[in-house]
Amino acid sequence: MRILVSGGAGFIGSHLIDRLMEQGHHVICLDNLFTGTLQNIAHWQNHDRFEFIQHDIVEPIDRSVDQIYHLACPASPVHYQFDPIKTLKTNVMGTLNMLELAAKYGGKFLLASTSEIYGDPLVHPQTEDYWGNVNCTGIRSCYDEGKRAAETLTFDFHRQYKTEVRVARIFNTYGPRMLENDGRVVSNFICQALRGNDLTVYGDGSQTRSFCYVSDLVNGLINLMASDCILPVNLGNPGEYTILELAQAVKQLVDRPIGITYKPLPQDDPKRRRPDISRARSVLNWQPIVPLRQGLQETIDDFRRRISH
Repeated sequence: MRILVSGGAGFIGSHLIDRLMEQGHHVICLDNLFTGTLQNIAHWQNHDRFEFIQHDIVEPIDRSVDQIYHLACPASPVHYQFDPIKTLKTNVMGTLNMLELAAKYGGKFLLASTSEIYGDPLVHPQTEDYWGNVNCTGIRSCYDEGKRAAETLTFDFHRQYKTEVRVARIFNTYGPRMLENDGRVVSNFICQALRGNDLTVYGDGSQTRSFCYVSDLVNGLINLMASDCILPVNLGNPGEYTILELAQAVKQLVDRPIGITYKPLPQDDPKRRRPDISRARSVLNWQPIVPLRQGLQETIDDFRRRISH
C-alpha cells in the first residue's frame, strides 16, 4: 500500500516507518522537522519505496494514499508550549488537511491522539468513555484541547463523509530516538544521569505515569489500523509508577552517584495517569510486552551512544 506518515521523522513516527517499510509498503514521510530529524529516517533515504517530503501540514498537500497515520504535532510540553498558537493550528488545520486527503482518495485515517485529552483525570484508571478534566485556558490547553478538537474533526469526517477512521489515545511512550531536550521525564532523567547530574523531580515525586516502550506502541498502532474498531482506543502500558520510582530505576541502571533535586510542580500537571486497555486487549488482541527495566536499558544505551558523540 501507499502509506503516508505525518510526523514520520519524529520519535514514534520513525519507528512506525521502520515497521511499515519492513512490511513492504511504499511509505511517504511528511515532516517539517520542527521536532523530527532526518537522522531518524536516514537509513531509508535511498530506498525506492520511501519518499521524504519536508512539509508543514498546516498547509494542504496532495498525494494519492491508501492509509494515513497522522502523528504530526509537537508532543512534549517544552515543544508544544514554545509556540502554542502554532500547536493548535497543527492540531486543527493540520488534522483537517490530512482528513481531507484521506477523504479525497478513500484512504483509511488513523489519528495519533493522546492521554492528555483526559487532562488531570478524576477517574482512575482512564477508560475511553471518560470525557476528561481539562483546563481549556491553561498553558497545556493548546495541546490538550487541540487533540480533543482533532478527535472531533476525525469523527465528524466519519459521520459526514464516511471516512474510515481510527483514533489511538497514546499514553507516555519512550525508547530510542527520543529527543534529548524534549522535557519528558524519561529523557530528562536519562540525560541527567548520564552526565552525572542530579535528577530533577517536580513536586514530591508521588505523581504517577505509565510508560510504554515504543515497539509495543507501534504494534498497537498497526493493529488498530488493521482493525474494524471505530471507537477511540487507549494504547499504553497499564503498569503504574511514581516519578520517584522511575528516578530510582534510572539511577540503578546508569549506576552513577547522583542525587535528586525537587522543583515546584508545573501548572495542570496530571497527578495520576494509567490507561485502562481492556478495549485494546479485546478488540486488537494487543497488550505491551516489554518490561520497564528492559525498555529503560535500551533507551539508556541509545542515549549513551548519542551523548558520547
